[in-house]
Amino acid sequence: MDDETRPPTSPDPEADDTMIQDNPSSTVLDLTSFQLHDLDSVELHPSLTELDLTSNRLSNLDPRIGQLSNLKKLSLRQNLIDDNAVEPISRWDALSGLEELVLRDNKLTKIPDASIFRKLFVFDVSFNEITSLHGLSKVSNTLKELYVSKNEVTKIEEIDQFYDLQILELGSNRLRVMENLQNLTNLQELWLGRNRIKAVNLCGLKFIKKISLQSNRLTSMKGFEDCVGLEELYLSHNGIAKMEGLSSLVNLRVLDVSSNKLTSVNDIQNLQQLEDLWLNDNQIDSLEDLAEAVSGSREKLTTIYLENNPCAKSPTYSATLRQIFPNVEQIDCNVFA
Repeated sequence: MDDETRPPTSPDPEADDTMIQDNPSSTVLDLTSFQLHDLDSVELHPSLTELDLTSNRLSNLDPRIGQLSNLKKLSLRQNLIDDNAVEPISRWDALSGLEELVLRDNKLTKIPDASIFRKLFVFDVSFNEITSLHGLSKVSNTLKELYVSKNEVTKIEEIDQFYDLQILELGSNRLRVMENLQNLTNLQELWLGRNRIKAVNLCGLKFIKKISLQSNRLTSMKGFEDCVGLEELYLSHNGIAKMEGLSSLVNLRVLDVSSNKLTSVNDIQNLQQLEDLWLNDNQIDSLEDLAEAVSGSREKLTTIYLENNPCAKSPTYSATLRQIFPNVEQIDCNVFA
């Protein structure tokens, strides 16, 4: 999800006392970056289906929001909302049909009670100070996307009921173990970068398409063998010394194993769909065996990064790679027409 905020769409409403009115015929109200401290100057039309209050200075929730019975999407991203301020949402019965709730980048220290929202599809509490996933068990099992990145969570728990979950984002926390994922049989994307995980354990998940375990403490690539549907795998900035367990990943399009301890390229001969290969910042000495190592994807591969390896110092480095990969479009930062 994009962390950039949009520019103001209107002058600062505090410059005068004019009531901010939405178009009565519109069902969407976007007040992004209005620097609002409250909604006293805002008219909330009962027909609203989307309310975006991103990037304001709200420290409390206007009770009128809880009466917007048609609301499907509510964003309170990047405000000053703490646990006490968010507590009233647990009683917003009129909003039981809400589908998307964004509380990203506030001052929460725990998962808020969102049990009232029985059709919730997207729940985002990233960039807070949450220390535990306690409370997720109350969230509707209709959830498809869950974002809890950039918090202080130490354990993956209370997610057993999310059978329809497609995206799970738990990057930048304090996780040490991959666990309790076995019920997420429809999961498509798993983002666990910037944690403290030492071993891969996908708990039997086989149909996942994207996995990120960048910036963890992995020393082995074993554990992905059964993920035959995997299309993108990100393992940069770990302590991996050997490429292994990849030969069955025949649908892989993107493989990032940069910034590890690799000395050679192995176990990717079968990857005929591979388009992007990131091997930079390792300890690969020679390009001699590379053609054989990537024989399955020589025609398909369009991007390769090998800079900051001993082999990249060769005067014929770029020419050799272009010979191995006839359709390459980018070598390191060099893009070819």
